[in-house]
Amino acid sequence: MVIFIQILFVIIIVILVSLYLQGYFQPEKNYYFKNFPTSDSEYFGLTVANFSDSFIVSGNIINFWVGANEIFQARLNAIEKAKKFIQLETYIMTPGNRADQLAKAIINKARTGVKVQLVVDNYGVKSMPDSYWKNLKKEGIEVWKFNKFQWRNPLKNLRRNHRKLLIIDNEIALIGGAGISDRWDGWPEIGDQEPWLDYEIAIEGNVLRRLSGFFWQHWLDTKGVIDFIEIPSQKQDDSPEILVTANDYPSYKDSSIRSLFQTLILGSTKRLWIATPYFLPNSNSCRMLRDAKARGVDVRMLTMGKHCDKPFVRKVARERYDKLFKGDIPIHEYQPSMIHAKMILVDDDWITLGSANFDPRSFFQNDELNLSIKNRDFADRVEQFFMKAFEKSHLITIEDWHKRPFGDRLVAAFWSLFYWQL
Repeated sequence: MVIFIQILFVIIIVILVSLYLQGYFQPEKNYYFKNFPTSDSEYFGLTVANFSDSFIVSGNIINFWVGANEIFQARLNAIEKAKKFIQLETYIMTPGNRADQLAKAIINKARTGVKVQLVVDNYGVKSMPDSYWKNLKKEGIEVWKFNKFQWRNPLKNLRRNHRKLLIIDNEIALIGGAGISDRWDGWPEIGDQEPWLDYEIAIEGNVLRRLSGFFWQHWLDTKGVIDFIEIPSQKQDDSPEILVTANDYPSYKDSSIRSLFQTLILGSTKRLWIATPYFLPNSNSCRMLRDAKARGVDVRMLTMGKHCDKPFVRKVARERYDKLFKGDIPIHEYQPSMIHAKMILVDDDWITLGSANFDPRSFFQNDELNLSIKNRDFADRVEQFFMKAFEKSHLITIEDWHKRPFGDRLVAAFWSLFYWQL
Protein backbone atom coordinates (compact mmCIF):
# COMPACT_ATOMS: atom_id res chain seq x y z
CA MET A 1 0.00 0.00 0.00
CA VAL A 2 2.84 2.40 0.87
CA ILE A 3 4.47 1.79 -2.52
CA PHE A 4 1.15 2.39 -4.27
CA ILE A 5 0.68 5.72 -2.45
CA GLN A 6 4.22 6.76 -3.34
CA ILE A 7 3.69 5.94 -7.01
CA LEU A 8 0.37 7.78 -7.01
CA PHE A 9 2.02 10.79 -5.38
CA VAL A 10 4.77 10.84 -8.01
CA ILE A 11 2.21 10.61 -10.83
CA ILE A 12 0.22 13.53 -9.40
CA ILE A 13 3.40 15.61 -9.03
CA VAL A 14 4.43 14.88 -12.63
CA ILE A 15 0.98 15.86 -13.91
CA LEU A 16 0.91 19.07 -11.87
CA VAL A 17 4.41 20.04 -13.01
CA SER A 18 3.49 19.43 -16.64
CA LEU A 19 0.38 21.57 -16.26
CA TYR A 20 2.44 24.25 -14.53
CA LEU A 21 4.93 24.29 -17.40
CA GLN A 22 2.02 24.76 -19.83
CA GLY A 23 0.82 27.77 -17.86
CA TYR A 24 -2.47 26.33 -16.64
CA PHE A 25 -2.17 27.92 -13.21
CA GLN A 26 -1.76 31.47 -14.45
CA PRO A 27 -4.49 33.98 -13.57
CA GLU A 28 -7.52 34.09 -15.82
CA LYS A 29 -7.69 36.89 -18.34
CA ASN A 30 -10.75 39.11 -18.18
CA TYR A 31 -12.05 40.88 -21.26
CA TYR A 32 -14.26 43.96 -21.19
CA PHE A 33 -16.19 45.65 -23.99
CA LYS A 34 -18.38 48.71 -24.36
CA ASN A 35 -21.27 49.04 -26.79
CA PHE A 36 -20.74 45.59 -28.28
CA PRO A 37 -22.90 45.10 -31.44
CA THR A 38 -26.16 43.30 -30.69
CA SER A 39 -27.35 40.24 -32.57
CA ASP A 40 -29.71 42.30 -34.74
CA SER A 41 -26.91 44.61 -35.89
CA GLU A 42 -25.73 44.27 -39.49
CA TYR A 43 -22.18 44.16 -38.14
CA PHE A 44 -22.78 41.41 -35.57
CA GLY A 45 -21.78 38.46 -37.74
CA LEU A 46 -18.63 40.21 -38.94
CA THR A 47 -17.71 41.21 -35.38
CA VAL A 48 -18.14 37.64 -34.11
CA ALA A 49 -16.09 36.34 -37.04
CA ASN A 50 -13.28 38.81 -36.40
CA PHE A 51 -12.93 38.01 -32.70
CA SER A 52 -13.25 34.23 -33.14
CA ASP A 53 -11.15 33.87 -36.32
CA SER A 54 -14.20 32.42 -38.06
CA PHE A 55 -14.63 32.14 -41.80
CA ILE A 56 -17.69 33.72 -43.39
CA VAL A 57 -19.05 31.50 -46.15
CA SER A 58 -22.47 30.68 -47.58
CA GLY A 59 -24.62 27.61 -47.17
CA ASN A 60 -28.01 26.18 -46.29
CA ILE A 61 -29.04 23.93 -43.42
CA ILE A 62 -31.28 21.46 -45.19
CA ASN A 63 -32.15 19.02 -42.42
CA PHE A 64 -32.13 18.57 -38.65
CA TRP A 65 -32.36 15.22 -36.86
CA VAL A 66 -32.74 14.44 -33.16
CA GLY A 67 -32.01 11.14 -31.39
CA ALA A 68 -29.86 8.13 -32.18
CA ASN A 69 -32.19 6.42 -34.64
CA GLU A 70 -32.64 9.54 -36.78
CA ILE A 71 -28.98 10.52 -36.60
CA PHE A 72 -27.47 7.18 -37.54
CA GLN A 73 -30.07 6.50 -40.22
CA ALA A 74 -29.38 9.93 -41.75
CA ARG A 75 -25.69 9.09 -41.94
CA LEU A 76 -26.35 5.72 -43.56
CA ASN A 77 -28.72 7.34 -46.08
CA ALA A 78 -26.11 9.96 -46.96
CA ILE A 79 -23.41 7.29 -47.41
CA GLU A 80 -25.72 5.26 -49.64
CA LYS A 81 -26.11 8.26 -51.98
CA ALA A 82 -22.35 8.77 -52.39
CA LYS A 83 -21.09 8.49 -55.97
CA LYS A 84 -17.44 9.56 -55.72
CA PHE A 85 -16.20 10.45 -52.27
CA ILE A 86 -16.91 9.80 -48.57
CA GLN A 87 -14.88 11.62 -45.92
CA LEU A 88 -15.54 10.93 -42.24
CA GLU A 89 -13.98 12.50 -39.18
CA THR A 90 -15.03 11.40 -35.71
CA TYR A 91 -13.94 11.20 -32.09
CA ILE A 92 -15.67 8.43 -30.12
CA MET A 93 -16.12 4.95 -31.58
CA THR A 94 -16.92 1.80 -29.60
CA PRO A 95 -17.53 -1.81 -30.71
CA GLY A 96 -21.16 -2.64 -31.36
CA ASN A 97 -24.07 -2.37 -33.74
CA ARG A 98 -23.54 1.25 -34.81
CA ALA A 99 -19.88 0.69 -35.67
CA ASP A 100 -20.80 -2.47 -37.57
CA GLN A 101 -23.51 -0.61 -39.51
CA LEU A 102 -20.98 2.01 -40.54
CA ALA A 103 -18.44 -0.59 -41.64
CA LYS A 104 -21.01 -2.42 -43.76
CA ALA A 105 -22.21 0.81 -45.39
CA ILE A 106 -18.80 2.17 -46.35
CA ILE A 107 -17.50 -1.22 -47.47
CA ASN A 108 -20.47 -1.56 -49.81
CA LYS A 109 -19.71 1.85 -51.32
CA ALA A 110 -15.98 1.16 -51.55
CA ARG A 111 -16.75 -1.95 -53.58
CA THR A 112 -18.59 0.23 -56.12
CA GLY A 113 -15.53 2.44 -56.59
CA VAL A 114 -16.38 5.23 -54.14
CA LYS A 115 -13.31 6.70 -52.43
CA VAL A 116 -13.68 6.36 -48.64
CA GLN A 117 -11.39 8.16 -46.19
CA LEU A 118 -11.59 8.09 -42.39
CA VAL A 119 -9.80 10.20 -39.78
CA VAL A 120 -10.47 8.89 -36.26
CA ASP A 121 -9.06 10.18 -32.99
CA ASN A 122 -6.50 7.73 -31.62
CA TYR A 123 -7.72 8.17 -28.03
CA GLY A 124 -11.41 8.20 -28.89
CA VAL A 125 -11.29 4.85 -30.71
CA LYS A 126 -9.01 3.05 -28.24
CA SER A 127 -11.65 0.37 -27.51
CA MET A 128 -11.99 -0.62 -31.18
CA PRO A 129 -10.20 -3.89 -32.09
CA ASP A 130 -7.45 -3.82 -34.72
CA SER A 131 -9.47 -6.32 -36.73
CA TYR A 132 -12.10 -3.63 -37.39
CA TRP A 133 -9.58 -1.35 -39.12
CA LYS A 134 -7.90 -4.23 -40.95
CA ASN A 135 -11.27 -5.25 -42.39
CA LEU A 136 -11.83 -1.70 -43.71
CA LYS A 137 -8.34 -1.36 -45.15
CA LYS A 138 -8.69 -4.74 -46.87
CA GLU A 139 -11.56 -3.22 -48.87
CA GLY A 140 -9.45 -0.25 -49.96
CA ILE A 141 -10.77 2.17 -47.34
CA GLU A 142 -8.13 4.61 -46.12
CA VAL A 143 -8.00 4.98 -42.32
CA TRP A 144 -5.70 7.24 -40.34
CA LYS A 145 -5.59 7.77 -36.60
CA PHE A 146 -5.23 11.31 -35.35
CA ASN A 147 -2.56 12.18 -32.78
CA LYS A 148 -0.99 8.85 -31.93
CA PHE A 149 1.17 8.92 -28.82
CA GLN A 150 4.71 10.19 -29.47
CA TRP A 151 7.47 9.66 -26.96
CA ARG A 152 9.32 12.67 -28.33
CA ASN A 153 6.34 14.95 -27.65
CA PRO A 154 4.22 13.30 -24.91
CA LEU A 155 2.21 16.40 -23.97
CA LYS A 156 0.88 16.57 -27.53
CA ASN A 157 -1.13 13.47 -26.66
CA LEU A 158 -3.45 15.70 -24.62
CA ARG A 159 -4.78 17.13 -27.88
CA ARG A 160 -7.94 15.54 -29.30
CA ASN A 161 -9.79 15.69 -32.60
CA HIS A 162 -13.29 16.18 -31.22
CA ARG A 163 -14.99 16.95 -34.54
CA LYS A 164 -17.82 14.91 -36.07
CA LEU A 165 -17.97 15.52 -39.79
CA LEU A 166 -19.28 13.47 -42.72
CA ILE A 167 -18.76 14.85 -46.24
CA ILE A 168 -20.41 13.24 -49.26
CA ASP A 169 -19.11 14.09 -52.76
CA ASN A 170 -18.29 17.63 -51.61
CA GLU A 171 -22.03 18.34 -52.04
CA ILE A 172 -23.47 17.72 -48.58
CA ALA A 173 -22.04 17.54 -45.08
CA LEU A 174 -23.49 16.16 -41.85
CA ILE A 175 -22.36 17.74 -38.59
CA GLY A 176 -23.40 17.11 -34.99
CA GLY A 177 -22.27 15.79 -31.66
CA ALA A 178 -22.84 12.05 -31.89
CA GLY A 179 -20.00 9.58 -32.01
CA ILE A 180 -20.27 6.13 -33.58
CA SER A 181 -21.33 4.09 -30.60
CA ASP A 182 -24.28 2.17 -29.19
CA ARG A 183 -24.09 4.46 -26.16
CA TRP A 184 -26.22 7.00 -28.01
CA ASP A 185 -29.08 4.48 -28.03
CA GLY A 186 -29.06 4.62 -24.24
CA TRP A 187 -26.26 3.34 -22.05
CA PRO A 188 -27.47 0.93 -19.33
CA GLU A 189 -24.22 1.36 -17.39
CA ILE A 190 -25.18 4.92 -16.47
CA GLY A 191 -28.90 4.20 -16.02
CA ASP A 192 -30.23 5.84 -19.18
CA GLN A 193 -34.00 5.55 -19.62
CA GLU A 194 -33.98 7.02 -23.14
CA PRO A 195 -31.50 7.51 -25.99
CA TRP A 196 -28.97 10.28 -25.50
CA LEU A 197 -30.17 13.77 -26.32
CA ASP A 198 -28.20 14.75 -29.41
CA TYR A 199 -28.72 16.06 -32.94
CA GLU A 200 -27.29 16.15 -36.44
CA ILE A 201 -27.67 18.70 -39.25
CA ALA A 202 -27.17 18.46 -42.99
CA ILE A 203 -25.70 21.41 -44.83
CA GLU A 204 -24.91 22.27 -48.45
CA GLY A 205 -23.39 25.15 -50.38
CA ASN A 206 -20.04 26.93 -50.53
CA VAL A 207 -19.47 26.03 -46.88
CA LEU A 208 -18.41 22.59 -48.17
CA ARG A 209 -15.24 24.16 -49.54
CA ARG A 210 -14.18 25.22 -46.07
CA LEU A 211 -15.29 22.00 -44.36
CA SER A 212 -13.40 19.81 -46.81
CA GLY A 213 -10.36 22.02 -46.24
CA PHE A 214 -10.49 21.28 -42.51
CA PHE A 215 -10.74 17.57 -43.27
CA TRP A 216 -7.70 17.74 -45.55
CA GLN A 217 -5.66 19.49 -42.85
CA HIS A 218 -6.23 16.62 -40.45
CA TRP A 219 -5.75 14.12 -43.27
CA LEU A 220 -2.28 15.50 -43.95
CA ASP A 221 -1.54 15.71 -40.23
CA THR A 222 -2.14 11.96 -39.91
CA LYS A 223 0.15 11.19 -42.91
CA GLY A 224 -2.66 10.82 -45.43
CA VAL A 225 -1.95 11.73 -49.06
CA ILE A 226 -4.10 14.10 -51.14
CA ASP A 227 -4.59 13.39 -54.84
CA PHE A 228 -6.20 16.50 -56.29
CA ILE A 229 -7.31 14.68 -59.41
CA GLU A 230 -9.68 12.61 -57.28
CA ILE A 231 -11.28 15.56 -55.45
CA PRO A 232 -14.85 16.23 -56.68
CA SER A 233 -15.67 19.78 -57.77
CA GLN A 234 -17.87 21.88 -55.53
CA LYS A 235 -20.99 23.78 -56.47
CA GLN A 236 -21.27 27.55 -56.29
CA ASP A 237 -24.30 29.11 -54.63
CA ASP A 238 -25.70 32.32 -53.21
CA SER A 239 -26.96 30.91 -49.92
CA PRO A 240 -27.11 32.81 -46.59
CA GLU A 241 -23.91 33.50 -44.70
CA ILE A 242 -22.57 30.95 -42.24
CA LEU A 243 -19.71 31.38 -39.78
CA VAL A 244 -17.35 28.42 -39.62
CA THR A 245 -15.25 28.30 -36.44
CA ALA A 246 -12.47 25.73 -36.16
CA ASN A 247 -10.31 25.30 -33.09
CA ASP A 248 -6.96 24.29 -34.60
CA TYR A 249 -4.14 23.97 -32.05
CA PRO A 250 -5.97 26.17 -29.51
CA SER A 251 -4.17 27.60 -26.51
CA TYR A 252 -4.91 29.51 -23.34
CA LYS A 253 -4.33 32.80 -25.15
CA ASP A 254 -5.78 31.83 -28.52
CA SER A 255 -9.08 29.95 -28.53
CA SER A 256 -11.51 30.52 -31.38
CA ILE A 257 -14.31 28.58 -29.65
CA ARG A 258 -13.98 30.53 -26.40
CA SER A 259 -14.08 33.80 -28.35
CA LEU A 260 -17.09 32.60 -30.34
CA PHE A 261 -19.09 31.68 -27.25
CA GLN A 262 -18.20 34.84 -25.37
CA THR A 263 -19.02 37.18 -28.27
CA LEU A 264 -22.40 35.49 -28.68
CA ILE A 265 -23.04 36.10 -24.98
CA LEU A 266 -22.05 39.75 -25.36
CA GLY A 267 -24.33 40.27 -28.37
CA SER A 268 -27.46 38.74 -26.84
CA THR A 269 -30.34 41.08 -26.01
CA LYS A 270 -33.41 38.84 -25.52
CA ARG A 271 -32.48 35.18 -25.17
CA LEU A 272 -29.41 33.07 -24.50
CA TRP A 273 -30.12 29.35 -24.20
CA ILE A 274 -27.03 27.18 -23.87
CA ALA A 275 -26.97 23.39 -24.14
CA THR A 276 -23.77 21.59 -23.21
CA PRO A 277 -23.16 18.29 -21.42
CA TYR A 278 -19.87 19.38 -19.87
CA PHE A 279 -20.36 22.83 -18.39
CA LEU A 280 -17.20 24.16 -16.76
CA PRO A 281 -17.22 27.94 -17.19
CA ASN A 282 -14.35 30.05 -15.91
CA SER A 283 -14.91 33.20 -13.85
CA ASN A 284 -14.88 35.46 -16.90
CA SER A 285 -17.60 33.47 -18.67
CA CYS A 286 -19.71 33.38 -15.50
CA ARG A 287 -19.42 37.15 -15.20
CA MET A 288 -20.51 37.59 -18.81
CA LEU A 289 -23.51 35.33 -18.26
CA ARG A 290 -24.51 37.25 -15.12
CA ASP A 291 -24.13 40.55 -16.99
CA ALA A 292 -26.37 39.25 -19.77
CA LYS A 293 -29.01 38.26 -17.23
CA ALA A 294 -28.73 41.66 -15.55
CA ARG A 295 -29.45 43.48 -18.81
CA GLY A 296 -32.69 41.50 -19.24
CA VAL A 297 -31.58 38.54 -21.35
CA ASP A 298 -33.41 35.24 -20.78
CA VAL A 299 -30.34 33.15 -19.88
CA ARG A 300 -30.87 29.41 -19.37
CA MET A 301 -28.45 26.51 -19.05
CA LEU A 302 -29.24 22.95 -20.16
CA THR A 303 -26.70 20.40 -19.01
CA MET A 304 -26.27 16.81 -17.87
CA GLY A 305 -28.02 15.28 -14.88
CA LYS A 306 -27.30 12.10 -12.93
CA HIS A 307 -27.21 9.99 -16.13
CA CYS A 308 -23.80 10.97 -17.46
CA ASP A 309 -20.72 9.28 -18.82
CA LYS A 310 -18.30 11.30 -16.68
CA PRO A 311 -19.73 11.65 -13.14
CA PHE A 312 -16.55 13.27 -11.81
CA VAL A 313 -16.84 16.07 -14.40
CA ARG A 314 -20.42 16.68 -13.35
CA LYS A 315 -19.30 17.00 -9.72
CA VAL A 316 -16.68 19.58 -10.70
CA ALA A 317 -19.24 21.43 -12.81
CA ARG A 318 -21.71 21.58 -9.94
CA GLU A 319 -19.11 23.29 -7.76
CA ARG A 320 -19.32 26.23 -10.17
CA TYR A 321 -23.08 26.60 -10.06
CA ASP A 322 -22.90 29.15 -7.27
CA LYS A 323 -21.32 31.65 -9.68
CA LEU A 324 -24.51 31.47 -11.75
CA PHE A 325 -26.93 31.34 -8.82
CA LYS A 326 -25.54 34.76 -7.86
CA GLY A 327 -27.03 36.06 -11.09
CA ASP A 328 -30.32 34.12 -10.79
CA ILE A 329 -29.46 32.06 -13.87
CA PRO A 330 -31.56 28.86 -14.08
CA ILE A 331 -29.70 25.59 -14.57
CA HIS A 332 -31.68 22.68 -16.03
CA GLU A 333 -30.25 19.18 -15.58
CA TYR A 334 -31.56 16.73 -18.17
CA GLN A 335 -33.11 13.68 -16.48
CA PRO A 336 -34.00 10.77 -18.84
CA SER A 337 -30.48 10.11 -20.14
CA MET A 338 -27.16 11.64 -21.00
CA ILE A 339 -27.42 14.93 -22.87
CA HIS A 340 -24.69 15.23 -25.47
CA ALA A 341 -26.04 18.11 -27.57
CA LYS A 342 -23.95 21.27 -27.79
CA MET A 343 -25.67 24.40 -29.12
CA ILE A 344 -26.44 28.02 -28.27
CA LEU A 345 -29.60 29.87 -29.28
CA VAL A 346 -29.20 33.65 -29.30
CA ASP A 347 -32.24 35.96 -29.44
CA ASP A 348 -34.67 35.29 -32.31
CA ASP A 349 -32.50 33.86 -35.04
CA TRP A 350 -28.82 33.19 -34.24
CA ILE A 351 -27.66 29.63 -33.58
CA THR A 352 -24.26 28.05 -33.11
CA LEU A 353 -23.85 24.29 -33.05
CA GLY A 354 -21.21 21.67 -33.57
CA SER A 355 -18.74 19.67 -31.51
CA ALA A 356 -17.63 22.19 -28.87
CA ASN A 357 -18.61 21.98 -25.21
CA PHE A 358 -18.58 24.88 -22.78
CA ASP A 359 -15.49 23.62 -21.02
CA PRO A 360 -11.70 24.12 -20.92
CA ARG A 361 -10.93 21.08 -23.04
CA SER A 362 -13.03 22.34 -25.95
CA PHE A 363 -11.67 25.86 -25.46
CA PHE A 364 -7.97 25.13 -25.04
CA GLN A 365 -7.18 21.51 -26.01
CA ASN A 366 -9.46 20.02 -28.65
CA ASP A 367 -9.70 20.57 -32.37
CA GLU A 368 -13.38 21.53 -32.66
CA LEU A 369 -15.76 22.61 -35.41
CA ASN A 370 -18.82 24.85 -34.98
CA LEU A 371 -21.19 26.51 -37.41
CA SER A 372 -23.09 29.71 -36.63
CA ILE A 373 -25.99 30.97 -38.70
CA LYS A 374 -28.71 33.59 -38.64
CA ASN A 375 -31.88 31.77 -39.67
CA ARG A 376 -35.28 32.39 -38.10
CA ASP A 377 -36.91 29.19 -39.38
CA PHE A 378 -34.10 27.01 -38.13
CA ALA A 379 -34.03 28.93 -34.85
CA ASP A 380 -37.68 27.99 -34.34
CA ARG A 381 -36.78 24.30 -34.67
CA VAL A 382 -33.91 24.70 -32.24
CA GLU A 383 -36.25 26.49 -29.83
CA GLN A 384 -38.58 23.48 -29.90
CA PHE A 385 -35.59 21.23 -29.23
CA PHE A 386 -34.78 23.25 -26.12
CA MET A 387 -38.39 23.45 -24.93
CA LYS A 388 -38.83 19.67 -25.07
CA ALA A 389 -35.55 19.21 -23.23
CA PHE A 390 -36.48 21.73 -20.53
CA GLU A 391 -39.70 19.79 -19.92
CA LYS A 392 -37.64 16.68 -19.19
CA SER A 393 -35.15 18.47 -16.96
CA HIS A 394 -34.88 19.26 -13.26
CA LEU A 395 -34.43 22.93 -12.43
CA ILE A 396 -31.68 23.06 -9.82
CA THR A 397 -32.22 25.43 -6.91
CA ILE A 398 -29.62 26.84 -4.56
CA GLU A 399 -31.19 24.68 -1.84
CA ASP A 400 -30.54 21.58 -3.97
CA TRP A 401 -27.02 22.74 -4.51
CA HIS A 402 -26.29 23.17 -0.81
CA LYS A 403 -27.53 19.62 -0.17
CA ARG A 404 -25.01 17.94 -2.47
CA PRO A 405 -23.15 15.16 -0.62
CA PHE A 406 -19.89 15.96 1.12
CA GLY A 407 -18.27 13.09 -0.77
CA ASP A 408 -19.17 14.78 -4.06
CA ARG A 409 -17.46 17.95 -2.86
CA LEU A 410 -14.28 16.03 -2.03
CA VAL A 411 -14.24 14.37 -5.46
CA ALA A 412 -14.82 17.75 -7.07
CA ALA A 413 -12.01 19.34 -5.05
CA PHE A 414 -9.56 16.69 -6.26
CA TRP A 415 -10.55 16.79 -9.94
CA SER A 416 -10.62 20.59 -9.90
CA LEU A 417 -6.82 20.38 -9.71
CA PHE A 418 -7.01 19.18 -13.30
CA TYR A 419 -9.69 21.67 -14.34
CA TRP A 420 -7.86 22.70 -17.52
CA GLN A 421 -7.82 19.12 -18.78
CA LEU A 422 -11.47 18.21 -18.06
